[in-house]
Amino acid sequence: MSEHKVFCVKLQKEAPGLDEPPFDTEFGRKIYDNVSQEAWNGWVEFCKMLLNEYRLNPSRREDQEAIIKQMEQYFFGAGAAPPEQYVPPSR
Repeated sequence: MSEHKVFCVKLQKEAPGLDEPPFDTEFGRKIYDNVSQEAWNGWVEFCKMLLNEYRLNPSRREDQEAIIKQMEQYFFGAGAAPPEQYVPPSR
């Protein structure tokens, strides 16, 4: 089986894509066709920060909608920004 390759909209380079669409929707297919696994991994980490900083609950519909809006911006918009008060952990 050949590896799924995409031209990643986030990283602006050809790279291995996701194994399957992350959602069974048109948006999930758009991500599958345009986002690399590397960029998706970056989103997962960014999303964890959003969930914690905004205290989002992924089981609530309004929080799901907020996450999807952030995801759209992260991959296909001007980019998603962390909350103004966010202080990254020191390493």
